[in-house]
Amino acid sequence: MKKLLVTGTFFCLFFATISSQNIYNLTLEESISIAKQKSYSMLRLSEDLKIAEYNLKSATSRLKTHIDMTIGAPQYNETIESWKDTTGITYYYPVKEMGYSGSLTINQPLPTDGNIFISNMLSSSDNIKSNFRSSRLRSRIGFNQPLNSFYAYNSIKSTLKRAELDYERSNKQYRREELNLVYLVSSAYYNLLSLQKSTEIASLDLERQMEAYEISKNKYAAGLIREVDALQMEVDLAEAQNNHDIAVLNEVSAKNSFIELLGLDLNDSISLNNLLDYQIVIIDPVQAVEMALKNRLEVREQEIQIELQKLNIRQQKANGMIRGSVDAYFERAGIDQQANIGFLQSIKNSYNNLIDRNSSFGIGLTITIPILDWGENRALVRASESRLKQFTYRKEEVEREIETEVKNLIASTNSNLKRLQVLEKNVSVAEKSFEITRQRFSDGDIDSQSLALERNRLNNAYTSHLRAYINYQLSLADLTRKTFYDFRTQREVE
Repeated sequence: MKKLLVTGTFFCLFFATISSQNIYNLTLEESISIAKQKSYSMLRLSEDLKIAEYNLKSATSRLKTHIDMTIGAPQYNETIESWKDTTGITYYYPVKEMGYSGSLTINQPLPTDGNIFISNMLSSSDNIKSNFRSSRLRSRIGFNQPLNSFYAYNSIKSTLKRAELDYERSNKQYRREELNLVYLVSSAYYNLLSLQKSTEIASLDLERQMEAYEISKNKYAAGLIREVDALQMEVDLAEAQNNHDIAVLNEVSAKNSFIELLGLDLNDSISLNNLLDYQIVIIDPVQAVEMALKNRLEVREQEIQIELQKLNIRQQKANGMIRGSVDAYFERAGIDQQANIGFLQSIKNSYNNLIDRNSSFGIGLTITIPILDWGENRALVRASESRLKQFTYRKEEVEREIETEVKNLIASTNSNLKRLQVLEKNVSVAEKSFEITRQRFSDGDIDSQSLALERNRLNNAYTSHLRAYINYQLSLADLTRKTFYDFRTQREVE
């Protein structure tokens, strides 16, 4: 009864574990799709892209109307103040005040770097000791416009341009890292596929060695071969078994790493589509170079640096130019100062005073003229222009590096394809040769050493073909990563 209980518990735990697992039979495309959705690297990159989006939104929001309210209610103040009479004698007296205040400001930035604002302020303070209340109500409309933004440097437009360039850079960086992830997943996928195939090769080798061992054992028993040949077959069988166990262990370890890379649950189970089919891809070198120069972040980064440096030069030149600004305002204010009066009545009196009082207004022009700086600003402008030339030279250098890199990668891809096609035929020849050799060993025409050599040749043919297949697939994935263009589908990567 106890054994039945233990057995039942074991099977319950086993089936509970199995039911909690997800089983995936993955192709490369499915693996990439899962990694894009669940891998932690892509999740971090998506947050970086959101940061750039929010920064761009913040920059565009600066051109919109801003409304701010400030409320101080209540504000209590207890202190000592002084008063000096006409004879020069200073008197000190205590003050206890309770104050209330509030302000509402509406500010509208202008694309010309200026701004229009409306400010409304209400304040009231009550001297508790003397019961004297003072209230003030003020409303002001103002305008400010720097003149140098029309001919020198516009801060608002430049800030918006910087945010747009930063967003574009982040977006391209996201695309680049996404393609890097595709290549990383492809590399891990083919590595696991290689180990999976290596396990299959090791299993086939073990089966062949077991068959050869049985044949040699029967021959030795019949006195047809020497004891040393039979012992060698036993050693070869043990080696084949050991190679098979190592291959299984390596495959399990690679599966765990691949599951972690995709962002799957570590308890999930995966298997790969192990068909070694491939597509012969025709690559146009001219198109590949054009797509790389068009899409690579390294080129666009240099272009962005050039644009930002041009903005810095304009800003630096503006510091040495004549600057001016126009300021204007229109204001109405009302004041009430009385003893023994309530808060609401004091505010009402302030409003009546605002209606009756004459309006205040002002307008002014301020001009700043640089006269002598001993060439300081001119030197800074020249330094910025030299830095601009550096970025220009670096852009040309990056373009040449990319062109060389893409051409070398195309040559390597074509070479890998030719090698794959050759080794594909080599596998077929090695399989036929091994079957003939095995039959000859069975007939007694050759010894175990000749069979072992032929078996090793077959295993090497399998391994070389697998490596060539993986190198070809990875070179195509690397070409897509380096050009942002998939030559297998003849489509630009979105």
